[in-house]
Amino acid sequence: TPLSSFFHSLFLNKKVMFGLSASSLVQVCARLTARRLAGSSTSSSTSSSKRFLSDIRVRAGDLFHYSKGVSGGRSNVVSKAGSTAVTRRAMSSVEAAVEQSQTAVGVWLLGNTAMVFGAVVLGGVTRLTESGLSMVNWHPVKGMKPPQTDEEWEKEFECYKQYPEYKYSNGMTLEDFKQIFYMEYGHRMWGRLIGVAFFLPAIYFWSRGRIHPTHKKMVLAMGGMLSFQGVLGWLMVKSGLDNDPMGMHAPRVSQYRLAAHLGSAFILYVMTLWVGLTHILKERTVVQDAASLAKVRPFKMFTHLLASLVFITAMSGAFVAGLDAGLVYNEFPLMGESIIPSDMWQQSPKWRNIFENPTTAQFNHRVLGVSTFAAVSALWLKARSLPLHRQAKAAVNALLLVATAQVSLGIATLIYFVPTPLAATHQAGSLTLLTVVVWLMHELRKYKVIRK
Repeated sequence: TPLSSFFHSLFLNKKVMFGLSASSLVQVCARLTARRLAGSSTSSSTSSSKRFLSDIRVRAGDLFHYSKGVSGGRSNVVSKAGSTAVTRRAMSSVEAAVEQSQTAVGVWLLGNTAMVFGAVVLGGVTRLTESGLSMVNWHPVKGMKPPQTDEEWEKEFECYKQYPEYKYSNGMTLEDFKQIFYMEYGHRMWGRLIGVAFFLPAIYFWSRGRIHPTHKKMVLAMGGMLSFQGVLGWLMVKSGLDNDPMGMHAPRVSQYRLAAHLGSAFILYVMTLWVGLTHILKERTVVQDAASLAKVRPFKMFTHLLASLVFITAMSGAFVAGLDAGLVYNEFPLMGESIIPSDMWQQSPKWRNIFENPTTAQFNHRVLGVSTFAAVSALWLKARSLPLHRQAKAAVNALLLVATAQVSLGIATLIYFVPTPLAATHQAGSLTLLTVVVWLMHELRKYKVIRK
């Protein structure tokens, strides 16, 4: 491989000096390549290998030294046993350096995952406090500085007064405006901070060759999705700034754009989480027979379907939020006096009710939420009879715990008329549930069975 060729050319002219044969060096590189690049059909180019291993040479260099027999300009070839020992030490140092490099990439990605989680929660609080329409302009660079003087604040407030939300504010004061302005400002600045935390390390890791070729397309997709998030967020806000001089309708962002904004944030979150866990989690090995292995396969498929169900349920929650559907029926399990309300299909054509009728949106979210909890319970029961390793069992138990908390939060949010703390925690719970599902998927993906 190019990796082996690189090491071979690097040390071949000093093989006698270092007491290592060329074949030993190639063996070191081959074992390293097999361990770290197994399963990949794509090989790094020679130049990429050099960049990827620039720091490894520094770590491994001190192990390739003259033997103790070197003195006064006279070199002695070390014994075969000594050569083997040095080879092992070199291999250990190189592999440790590779592991450290890959761990750094994983930590960077998981750090971005945590920041996206924070952005989702902050965005939910911004919506619940009706702060999202306070900044009526979007300037990616100029908008990084908030108003400083009284004159600047008055000017910003006057701009806000030109839009319909102010007409429904019942005489908002400048101090009230500052509170909602800073909430939206914090959300936008947090998004910019995520951009810095992603793109700068990405450029560094890419230039150093530390991003594996199989992950480069994914990293590019993350960057594109992150940029798209900023544009989509502004388009969502713009939909709520529709000029309504007669005050005919309450200002509200498009539920379609809200769902798209939240959905793309969830997708970005899963992308960074998945690739980050790929760099961090190790392969799990258990000893079982072929029959036990056959039982695990449908369980893995069911876990993937569950992840899709969790995502769809969260997106239905976005429509509930966009339509203020949580304030329509505030009892559980009934909706009014029945389980299925009579005003579910009032709009025409019928399909519009799914996305534009608050009653239908809440009913769908209820059904999907209960279905998700039932699916998690069934998965937990099934897992008890399967030969899963300890980490996978921990993920399954955590999944049931988070699902129970999420259902409880949803019911509490409903019956208490959507208070901000409960509603924001409920939204965070949906992302937490998806996190645990992805963790379980990753544990099962790295599940390796050694047949008896």
